[in-house]
Amino acid sequence: MLRRVVLFGLLIPLAIVLIMFAVANREVVTVSFDPFEPTQPAVSLRMPLFLLIFVTLIAGVVLGGFATWLRQGRYRRATRGLRNEMAGLRREVETLTTRLDLPDDRASQSPPPAGVTRMSLQPPVQ
Repeated sequence: MLRRVVLFGLLIPLAIVLIMFAVANREVVTVSFDPFEPTQPAVSLRMPLFLLIFVTLIAGVVLGGFATWLRQGRYRRATRGLRNEMAGLRREVETLTTRLDLPDDRASQSPPPAGVTRMSLQPPVQ
């Protein structure tokens, strides 16, 4: 509930500011892509200023996200490889535990293999 209140507490003022910005900057501007002929550009667009700013902002966010996604590709690949290796190791552990699984009463009574001596730890002296 608190999360929703904070979300609306941030989104409503942000929406009001964006609406105020759009209303204040609704003049039509000409965006030219021809640097050699500024008076009669070959390629130009006429649009409201707020729309130009919003489109530029959205394009920057999308391009930045795409660039970040490309740069993090090696980490995703490494994670995928480690996940596959971990799955293989888990399967191997399960195979070994099923192969070595002994009933509880037999495991406690079985002597150690030949040549292996048991070590006992003494409790620490205080």
